[in-house]
Amino acid sequence: MAFTSFLGRVLFASVFILSAYQEFNEFGVDGGPAAKALKPKFGVFTSHVQSHAGIQVPEIETKHLVSAAIFLKGTGGILFIIGSSLGAYLLIIHQLIAIPILYDFYNYDSEEKEFNQLFIKFTQNMALYGALLFFIGMKNSFPRRQHKKKVPKTKTV
Repeated sequence: MAFTSFLGRVLFASVFILSAYQEFNEFGVDGGPAAKALKPKFGVFTSHVQSHAGIQVPEIETKHLVSAAIFLKGTGGILFIIGSSLGAYLLIIHQLIAIPILYDFYNYDSEEKEFNQLFIKFTQNMALYGALLFFIGMKNSFPRRQHKKKVPKTKTV
């Protein structure tokens, strides 16, 4: 059972770790292709937040967003493999930030091709988010093992 659980965590975290590795290798000076793809989506997202919620979003360079994503996915993935709840929380933070920005199906008409592609990716990432919540819930539902202290035997004479 322990090996199966470990193997499942490795396979699950590999999605995040390999993505972080690829983004790190392509980062360059300007944030790489990830920053170029993120810039227009983040602009639309910030304008939606400002117009609908009335919240002023601070000016953030996209290369800083990409570097934060690399950190959250890489560190979170590695910690998740060893069974740490902190790793799951880091991956949850990444998912909460990335999902609404990257998979903005709500900006497209349902008849457009992009709508279906983004909606599928959105639902897949929501499933990953749900799996992380499940991991944390299961981790917190089992009581921690208490090591029994060995009571020294008294010698009888």
